[in-house]
Amino acid sequence: MANYNKVMLMGNLTRDPEVRYSSNNNAICKIGLAVNRRYTLADGTKKEEVTFVDCDAFGKTGEAIGKYLSKGKPIFIEGHLKLDEWQDKQTNEKRTKLKVVIDTFQFIDSKGGPGGGGGGGDDGFQESAPPAGRVVTRGPAQPQAQSMSEDDIPF
Repeated sequence: MANYNKVMLMGNLTRDPEVRYSSNNNAICKIGLAVNRRYTLADGTKKEEVTFVDCDAFGKTGEAIGKYLSKGKPIFIEGHLKLDEWQDKQTNEKRTKLKVVIDTFQFIDSKGGPGGGGGGGDDGFQESAPPAGRVVTRGPAQPQAQSMSEDDIPF
């Protein structure tokens, strides 16, 4: 039987990222994500619902989220669903929670953050993704001219 577990969400952080480190010094970042859905009923009434999703990111991905994002900031994530199971210490009942484990993410441009907006451009974030994972660097984004040959075009 074939299986597929892929999640793509875009929303805003509901709280500041919480970064901790495991005993082997691996970063674990926990975030809350609010995803809004707007729709119109048959009678023309406009509705909005919010879905709150708990997410975990590990390693460099978790460190970057913890370093560059804060409550209210938008983010696009790709990951997979994971069911956490544990025994409640007070009631001794089995508990479960469905979470998203973040595999990759993208910053979403949010103009007008702290320090004022305006001026155009981006937030000053530059991103590169080497094969081992995602590395995020912060610095002024400088437009650079690139020369490209026909051999560099992937199609």
